[in-house]
Amino acid sequence: MIRIVTVKFRTAGKHYDFAAGDLDLHPGDGIIVETDRGRALGRVVYAPREIRPEKAPENLKQVIRQATAEDLELAADSEAKEEEAFRFCRERIVGRKMEMKLVKAEYLFDASKIIFFFTADGRVDFRDLVKDLAHHFHTRIEMRQIGVRDEAKLTGGIGVCGRELCCCTFLTSFAPVSVKMAKEQDLALNPNKISGQCGRLLCCLNYEYETYRDMKKCLPKCGRKVQVEDQTGEVVGQNVLAQTVTVKLPDSRSIEIDPDDLTAVQQPADQSKPAPKPAPKQRARKTTARSHPDARKPRDDSEQKAASSLGDKPESVSGTPAEGGQAETPSRKKPRRRSRGKGRSQQKSPSGDKNG
Repeated sequence: MIRIVTVKFRTAGKHYDFAAGDLDLHPGDGIIVETDRGRALGRVVYAPREIRPEKAPENLKQVIRQATAEDLELAADSEAKEEEAFRFCRERIVGRKMEMKLVKAEYLFDASKIIFFFTADGRVDFRDLVKDLAHHFHTRIEMRQIGVRDEAKLTGGIGVCGRELCCCTFLTSFAPVSVKMAKEQDLALNPNKISGQCGRLLCCLNYEYETYRDMKKCLPKCGRKVQVEDQTGEVVGQNVLAQTVTVKLPDSRSIEIDPDDLTAVQQPADQSKPAPKPAPKQRARKTTARSHPDARKPRDDSEQKAASSLGDKPESVSGTPAEGGQAETPSRKKPRRRSRGKGRSQQKSPSGDKNG
C-alpha cells in the first residue's frame, strides 16, 4: 500500500497528490515537495490515505520533509520581494511598448525562480524582456500567459453578490458555463447581470442548474392546456422554487395554483400528432436506347435468321406489287457512320514524309 497526501500551493489552488512516505502529516501542515519546477512549499489539504500501487497516479512525486521555521521565514521574505519584481517588470513592459498586461509576480519559496503571469490578445515575443529581468534579478525567469478567468483568480475581488469571488476562495477548477443555464433558471439575459469580473458568465450559474432541471420536471410546461375550477386554462408561468404555476383563464384572470390541483386536458389525436409531410416528387427519368435493359441483350439465333431472311426476300408494304412486277420494300434509314479511312486520309502526314 502507498500513502497518498493531497497538497495545494495557494488559496483555492488546484489539489495535487504526493507520496507521503512515513511522515505524520495533518491538514494545514506546511511541507516541502518536489515538483516539475523545483522544490515548493505547500499545505496539506487532507490527511494521508492508503491506496493500492496500481491505483496510484502516474509520475507520483515524493514529499521531501515537513517545513521548518526557516522555510516559512524564507518563503515570507520571498513573498515580500514580489511587489518590487512586479513594479520593475511593469516598467520594462511600458519602456519596450509591449502589448501585454502584467498580472502578478510570484517567487518560489527559496527564491530560485520568479514567475511572471500576464495576459495578451495573441502571442508576445518577450525574449528581450526576459534578458532584462534576468540581468536585474540574477535568477531564473519564467513568463506564463494566462486567461481572463485565471487573472480574476490571481487578483481577487468582490462579486455582484457582495461576497469575495468564488474562484479565489474555494473554487479549485473552472467548469463550463453556458447561456442555457441562465435560461433554465429564468434569469434576465443581461450581460451585465450574468457576467463576472472576468467578463465571462458567472461560475455560480452552474451551482443550481441541475436542481432547477429536476424541479421543473414536476411542473407542467408553459402553453399546456389544463382544467381548473371547471374551466380550461393555459399555463403561462412557473415558480420553480415554490412549485406552483400561473394559469390564465378564459375570462383573462390569472391564478397561481399548485400543480396537484390541476387536470391535464387531453388533446385530440389529430391535433396532438403533426400531419405527415408529403413525400417529395421524384422526376421520371427518360429511358434511352443505352439505358433500356433489352438494348444490350444479344439476339437469339432465330432472330438473326429472321433478320437475314427479311434482307434476302423483302415483303411489300401494301401487299400489292409495284411497278415492274416487284414489291416495294420498306425504306430503312441506316445510321451514318464516320468512315475511319476518310478521317485518316485527311490527316496530315508528318513533316519527315517525302510524299508530303
